[in-house]
Formats: sequence, structure tokens, C-alpha cells
Amino acid sequence: MKKIFLLVLPIAIGSASCQNKSQPVKYPVIGSIERLDPALDAIISADAKAEIIATGFDWSEGPLWIEKYKMLIWSDVPQNTIYKWTEEKGKEVYLTPSGYTDTAKRGGETGSNGLALDKDGNLILTQCGNRQIARMESATDQPAAKYTPLANRYSGKKFNSPNDVILNKQQELFFTDPPYGLEKYMSDPKKELPFQGVYKVKTNGEVVLLTDSITRPNGIALFPGEKTLLVANSDPGRANWYAYDIEGDKLVNGRIWATANGADKKLKGLPDGMKIDNNGNVFASAPGGVWIFNSTGKLLGKININDAPVSNCAFSDDQKILYLTNDMNILRVKLRS
Repeated sequence: MKKIFLLVLPIAIGSASCQNKSQPVKYPVIGSIERLDPALDAIISADAKAEIIATGFDWSEGPLWIEKYKMLIWSDVPQNTIYKWTEEKGKEVYLTPSGYTDTAKRGGETGSNGLALDKDGNLILTQCGNRQIARMESATDQPAAKYTPLANRYSGKKFNSPNDVILNKQQELFFTDPPYGLEKYMSDPKKELPFQGVYKVKTNGEVVLLTDSITRPNGIALFPGEKTLLVANSDPGRANWYAYDIEGDKLVNGRIWATANGADKKLKGLPDGMKIDNNGNVFASAPGGVWIFNSTGKLLGKININDAPVSNCAFSDDQKILYLTNDMNILRVKLRS
């Protein structure tokens, strides 16, 4: 086992006003990369490091890289706002309100969480406050808070608070629905469903319940080939990643694919958002940062960021850069040159 330790450098970051166009911004470095298996060297270069490219958020989530505009966007869930970051301008407000559009005041996590693009480049959002999956009705370079609901109920009952969302090649939506956006979580009187589900929305709008057996379904991802679905459970007592084979509108052969049970309880974070690269390697939010597995579930290494939990991650289009939402911070790891 080998660790590369990285020191934090005290450099101002994050807003457009502090960007210096005459020279590249030097971002603070945080954390360490822990190499548990030599196979990690082919995935993350020896000189890789985690940089803080933006900071000052309440709880960042749902990062999404939009290649067309060289832009990273992410949700600040409590702020009910999506922010964006570009190399040229740093961080800026992108869209608000992002997840709760009613006029009635309420607490809890109201904003958007998971973000995705459909095949036409439309922004798809999980809206915690509105308790639905929605599509933004404006172009991604001209954002406006006008949304079309894509799914908001199962069997006539409102979802809890949709959390993470992905699309397959057929443009079917897969999403998780834990209670985190409800003001009183599991005991909220407005909770209508007796379970926390994982769902699919078919292209005709039909909502299919795939499983109701995961206590806190959170991050969701498809392996290459789209025959296997991976779901993270952010329940401290069952901190597992579950894999399922997909057969039409059903999930079969459910099994624990990997587990974080037994991890040091001092480490911050749980199984949360994740991404899978083109080779089937899994980059998963976990206790202490991000754990990197190969396609069979073997742990190859970790990106250790234990100052605050990592909630999710996103690749650049060429998968050479990984972006992390890290509570108040947004991080960038250049995996390969």
C-alpha cells in the first residue's frame, strides 16, 4: 500500500472576480491518493492531485460536466441553486430556484440534487423540494427556472425526494428516491410512500418500481453494456453497493457488490454518488473520500478527502478529469494527462 500525500496551499479561489487572466490560476491542493493495487497506476497517474477549484457552498451535489460549453455545473441543495464553473470565470450562479418552485416556505433540502443530460442536450434534474424528476425547458447555455415534470408519482403517491438520476441509451431514466429532501425525513407527515424506491421511467412516461428493498438508495450508475445496475446505500448500518442484472423492466440477481461496513467511523461520508468509466472502473463516494474499484469490485485505491464528505463525482467527456462535490468545496483531479 502506498500513499501520496498532498498539502493544502492557502490560495484564493472560486469566484470570477479573483481570476487572473494573465496567468493560470493555482488552485489549493487537498488530500492524498492511496494506492492499494498496482492496477490503479493505469487509471490515475502518479502525479495526480485533488485541487479545490471553487468553495463556499452549503452542500454541493450532482456534478455534471457539459463539454459543449466547457462548463461544470452542480447543485447546492440547501441553497436551491445550481452553480457553474469555467476555467475562465470561476464559479457563478447558474440557475435558481433549482428544486423547489412553490411559494410556501419550508425547510429541509429543497434544491436540485442529481443532474444529467438527455440525448438532445436538455438538462434533467432531480428536484428534492418539488419531489419530482424534471426537465429544464431552456437551453443549457441560457438557463431559466421553467421545468416540465417527467415523473412525480408512483401509484398515485408522491415520491419522497428524488436524489440521483441517469439515462440509458434508450433514454429511459433510472433514479433513486430516499427521504433526504423531506423536512422530517422518515417521520415526515407528507411522506406518502412506505418505502424508499429505485425506479425507471420508460420513454412513454410509465414509472416502474425496480426495487423497494434498499433502505437509503442514493447514487446510481450503469456498467458499460447497460446490463448491470449499481446502487449505493447511504445507510450507516448497511453501507453497501448493490448490483442487479437488468431484465427488461425488472432487476434480478441482486447482490452486495462491495461494502463500506467496517470502515473507520472517524472517516466522513458514506456510499453516495458515483460514476463508472468506459472500462467498468467505479469511482464511488465513500467514507473518507472516493473509493476506486475495478469492474469486479476489487478495491484499487482511494482519493482521501476527509475534511468533509464527498457526495458525488463526474467525469469530463474524455474521462481524463474527475470532478468531486465535497460539501463546501468543488474539487478537480486530473487523472491522466
